[in-house]
Amino acid sequence: MSEENSEELTYADTGVDIEESEAATAALLSAFGDVDGYAGLLDIGDRYLALATDGVGTKLLVAEALEDYSTIGIDCIAMNANDLVAAGVDPVAFVDYIAIDEPNDEFTEQIGEGLAAGTDDAGIALLGGETAVMPDVIKGLDLAGTCAGLAPKDAIFDGEAEPGDRLVGFPSSGIHSNGLTLAREAVTRNHEYTDPFPPNSDRSIGEELLEPTRIYTYLLDDLRDHGVRAAAHVTGGGWTNLERMGENRYDITDPLLAQSVFEFVQSEGDVSDEEMHRTFNMGTGFVAAVPADSADPLADATDGQVIGTVKEGDGVSIRGLTL
Repeated sequence: MSEENSEELTYADTGVDIEESEAATAALLSAFGDVDGYAGLLDIGDRYLALATDGVGTKLLVAEALEDYSTIGIDCIAMNANDLVAAGVDPVAFVDYIAIDEPNDEFTEQIGEGLAAGTDDAGIALLGGETAVMPDVIKGLDLAGTCAGLAPKDAIFDGEAEPGDRLVGFPSSGIHSNGLTLAREAVTRNHEYTDPFPPNSDRSIGEELLEPTRIYTYLLDDLRDHGVRAAAHVTGGGWTNLERMGENRYDITDPLLAQSVFEFVQSEGDVSDEEMHRTFNMGTGFVAAVPADSADPLADATDGQVIGTVKEGDGVSIRGLTL
């Protein structure tokens, strides 16, 4: 690593300050009163209708650099459907929104293929969407969408973990669709996206960054069957997302292994351990809080692992860090 590129890199240095972002979001939501959680819930009688909306973020720039848009549709589905799962809601339908500076049949077709693959994986219907051509507003493209879900009222997670609960973690597929601004800045200090990925030379660095976000809809039945109280989709803010399960101490004593892409990003960007865990999922894309006697059965029934305990207090402790 050259001396000029050896300075420690943070997410804020790349232009994304998580605390400022959260403050801006809180200011927006304050206009609507009490709005919280992973999805907005509307009482429609015997069930809740839920909506979640999200995009793909700067992962789009990696796709643009490689001229490969075939997987980002999966990411768009995942980032929305997973938020509904974290609330205990069954995702049922999705609509997309593509904003572009000029029409391009080739990459919009690729995006469509990814959206179709994502909805198939999630088990939901793709109902259509909107493509807007706005050269005065958009440079390149942006992709976002909204996912609708339904759930019986007694199927919704309480949303509050309790001291004594165990935490079950579920593997991610890699970086997913958060923190790409930091990851891109780190890996391009000394590499091109087309360079071989050092831990696996059969793939390029760009291909590793484009690995699609894992979709967790397959977990819903098992989460409900084992009495999950609350769940967290580990996205922007990294492991601090666990605090969305209530004001407790989340003590991670046996974390899942982080994929090699995280070590690569950390090394190339000289990123601190704390910054990595505040930005990325570090190998765990979804976490559920369950009563202690349900943790092992849930892990055994799925691909999960008991990773820690809920305690009285605050913050998240993991790998010697307190976040």
